Amino acid sequence: MGCCSGRCMLILLCSVQLITAVERQVFDFLGYQWAPIMVNFLHIIVVILGLFGAVQYQLRYVVVYLLWMFVWICWNVFVGCLYLDLGGLSKDSHILSLGVSSHSSWWKNHGPGCQSQSLPSDSWQDHQNPKLTTVLSCWLQYQYIEVLHCTMQLLVSLPGVVYSCYVVSTFSEEESYYK
Repeated sequence: MGCCSGRCMLILLCSVQLITAVERQVFDFLGYQWAPIMVNFLHIIVVILGLFGAVQYQLRYVVVYLLWMFVWICWNVFVGCLYLDLGGLSKDSHILSLGVSSHSSWWKNHGPGCQSQSLPSDSWQDHQNPKLTTVLSCWLQYQYIEVLHCTMQLLVSLPGVVYSCYVVSTFSEEESYYK
């Protein structure tokens, strides 16, 4: 087995997915977006299973990873469409916070080059309330940052599907050879 085998590429892709998923999880926690927090957590678990399956030659774990990748791709397309207001979806809805809170993407107030201004209020003098902050300008709007996150996940997930299919077929051939 060479260093550029399908199994090694799947291990590399799982490692990159794990790093990017943890980064995305951190920013979703900062924005109190509960649906992405739960989905990202499940994604991290399944990527670890896929990584374990690729390292330990466990076909079942790689198959679970492969099936999850289809769900993950659909999720990222949905989130991208939500932030771009496509298909009747609206980035101003509270779908991602599960309607529990009025929080939105952390990037909305803290994006690159964002200048925000707190509105004066008697009851919130020492505390920052997301509803009392106005973002004046940003270099890159938050919805495009979120779409870039989704695009990055898709760019890693699609080769992950290809290599996991290859690894599953390779593991299946090796199992049938040894029987």
